[in-house]
Amino acid sequence: MSHGIEYGRLMHNAMRGLIRQVLSDVAAHGLPGQHHFFITFDTTHPEVAIADWLRERYPEEMTVVVQHWYENLEVGEDAFSITLNFGDSPEPLFIPYDAIRTFVDPSVEFGLRFETQEFDDEDEEDLDEDELELAEAEPEQHDAEVVSLDSFRK
Repeated sequence: MSHGIEYGRLMHNAMRGLIRQVLSDVAAHGLPGQHHFFITFDTTHPEVAIADWLRERYPEEMTVVVQHWYENLEVGEDAFSITLNFGDSPEPLFIPYDAIRTFVDPSVEFGLRFETQEFDDEDEEDLDEDELELAEAEPEQHDAEVVSLDSFRK
């Protein structure tokens, strides 16, 4: 039973759709002009597939750059796969869109940041009605965070 419009979830779905469309265009036509991407993702996500040595080196999150050299960019409905070069070692990556934490194209100062949800639908089902109402009545406060794109500029 829905308790209201889930704007956060709808916005995240729209933002993931934008990433999917951008990557689809790049897969079909290549990166135009100076465009390139910094993609940070959650390496603990159960569907992320990366080499064991990368998972050991980046146990929580990893940022990859899609710019000069990449191969096998395949864009699916829920995830994308790509082969990137890590120190002259090409490695395939499989990244679900819901594992992405940030997506930045510094060439045009564009960026998306996905905030983590406190609980998902399964957690909601575990709460009884009174706990759910309390959780909704007392939204958790978060400090605002300003993300500067200056660090990505050349």
